[in-house]
Amino acid sequence: MAGLPLYILLASGEHEKIQLAAMIASVGAVSDRPVEVFVSMDALPAFRRDIEPAERYHGGPLHETFMTSKVPDAMELFSNGRMLGDLKMWACALILDLHHWEVEKDLVEGLFDGPAGLTVFLASAEGGQLITI
Repeated sequence: MAGLPLYILLASGEHEKIQLAAMIASVGAVSDRPVEVFVSMDALPAFRRDIEPAERYHGGPLHETFMTSKVPDAMELFSNGRMLGDLKMWACALILDLHHWEVEKDLVEGLFDGPAGLTVFLASAEGGQLITI
């Protein structure tokens, strides 16, 4: 039986916070728990398709350690969670519009189920546990 659905609202572009969201989402998904991630605000630019990890991430004290260690890349963790469990990801429609981006063309391939609005995401999250990062 699946656990209580987990909803993650990722708004920070800091490496540590993106990494934490990816870890929580992937572990939750492979632990037979439905997970939905809403990527918004400063976090969404880190998911651009056309950038390398050195450009993708910035952050606090652990950023350099993550970049020089064998820590799995956050995009890889999200991808693994999608492949191995029930993980859905949504790109904030407002931020997409502000940057003139499209999910299929501008964001990391295969990570997102589509664009979504915050209202719809929060309404869905009423049925589960919400984490904001």
